[in-house]
Amino acid sequence: MKSLLFGLLTFTLSIVTTSANPKGKDEIAKSPFGKLPDGKTAHLYTLKNASGMTVKLTDYGATTVSIIVPDRDGHYADVAFGYDSASGYVNGKSYFGATVGRYANRIGGGEFRLDGRVYHLPLNDGPNTLHGGTIGFNKVLWKATAAETAEGPSVTFTYVSPDGEDGFPGTVKATVVYTLLNDNGLRITYRATTDKPTVLNLTNHTYFNLSGNPGKTILGEDLMLDADNYTPVDKNLIPTGKIAPVVNTPMDFRRLTKIGARIGEDNGQLRYCRGYDLNWVLNGFTGKVRKAAEVYDPESGRVLDVYTDQPGIQFYTGNFLDGTEIGKGGVHYNHRTALTLEAQLYPDSPNKPQFPSSVLRPGQTYRQETIYKFRVKKN
Repeated sequence: MKSLLFGLLTFTLSIVTTSANPKGKDEIAKSPFGKLPDGKTAHLYTLKNASGMTVKLTDYGATTVSIIVPDRDGHYADVAFGYDSASGYVNGKSYFGATVGRYANRIGGGEFRLDGRVYHLPLNDGPNTLHGGTIGFNKVLWKATAAETAEGPSVTFTYVSPDGEDGFPGTVKATVVYTLLNDNGLRITYRATTDKPTVLNLTNHTYFNLSGNPGKTILGEDLMLDADNYTPVDKNLIPTGKIAPVVNTPMDFRRLTKIGARIGEDNGQLRYCRGYDLNWVLNGFTGKVRKAAEVYDPESGRVLDVYTDQPGIQFYTGNFLDGTEIGKGGVHYNHRTALTLEAQLYPDSPNKPQFPSSVLRPGQTYRQETIYKFRVKKN
């Protein structure tokens, strides 16, 4: 064991694996994660709490690389998709674990109007801009600072996005803080400011498979979304601007329901999305954190509870995974073997004045908090 200096604090270096994950004290370790195309080195940060849960993060894209949690029998497994080194994230196309920005989700037509000016963005999703465009917050190296806190080990990532990056106005200073809480929650807090009026919508794009087996589909997992409504989309997956009730539709997850129970129904929205890839309008939006979703894997007993202060959540069933992405351990990530629950503003909000506003102005601070909390059901 040897000491590593992070800022002014000293932490203990440890090795964490999925096969041996004993309980103990909070720990943080830093290690190289590979060279980037510009010659810089990406790093991997391994956070472990006293309960034995382990989270691995990289400063490339402020990304979640793995989340290692127990099942009902105390066996640990990685429940998040990702790659073995930074090169996977450089070349990857699926946003595994990434911090997504400047604008998470889609902007229709690759443009928006703000204060009388039209801004044009790169089209990287057919006729749309997806997840910030061709660069995006997931394709840059963030500055990282690790720290022990009373709530658990933490890493703060910061990035300054220059004015005009991917067509967005304003120099945006963004901070994302991951904290591995003592109760097995991974809290993600976001802060950002701008020097010009702009639009901003950040989220985390972790792909989850609670079985711990990346070759198994997530169709047998149960999902609850605390949402009476959702935002229907057109054939280009852009919201129509309407808010529609989920009742009597395959989008009704107000009670725990098998993800695969209705995914194959003859429904226009499911056909457009090739499964689930929609935004749900969360109940009880006040800007404060509340429980928004729950996923349960009956076989392993693992449960994921999602808490957020955001008005919407994008539920996606890995419809575009096709086996070409090779992840950790050489695993091919196949169709519907993972899901995402991305807390955020609604898609295409810059072009939908009736939706919650995504505009950020000088003097304002963008704030968001989302918690992915893990537990088990015994039966």
